[in-house]
Amino acid sequence: MKKNVAIENKAFLTLEEAAAFYNIGIHSLRSICDGDAAYMVLWVGNKRLIPREQFMEFLTGYQGVQGGGSNEAE
Repeated sequence: MKKNVAIENKAFLTLEEAAAFYNIGIHSLRSICDGDAAYMVLWVGNKRLIPREQFMEFLTGYQGVQGGGSNEAE
């Protein structure tokens, strides 16, 4: 029997749930989870589970991928 639990009540999120919850694309999430946040991802078989609260704290300080040009004034 499968229960439907609200995303905000889950401890771990799948990539699809995290993408919807954080409004980040799945490919970007995969990149983050393969790189800087790899230490917190829980693997269950081939499925990645992301700890919701810990990932939220991580994103708060995450600088993201910087664009191509320089935005600094000279």
